[in-house]
Amino acid sequence: MLRIIAWALLALYLLVVGLWPAALAPITLAFTGAGVVLAAIPGPVLLAVAAIAWLKHRPAPAKPVTA
Repeated sequence: MLRIIAWALLALYLLVVGLWPAALAPITLAFTGAGVVLAAIPGPVLLAVAAIAWLKHRPAPAKPVTA
């Protein structure tokens, strides 16, 4: 029984070690691409876009409670 568990753990270890870098590569490339795009846009433009988005989607002011 111990031998079966050892072989199963070895197989799982090799599977994880072998597949983890390949599975992580697209995520790493996506973050790198997003970083390149954000670095290419000037800071004031990003701030202006953020301000416009906030003004467009800001929450409505609370209505006063009338008794």
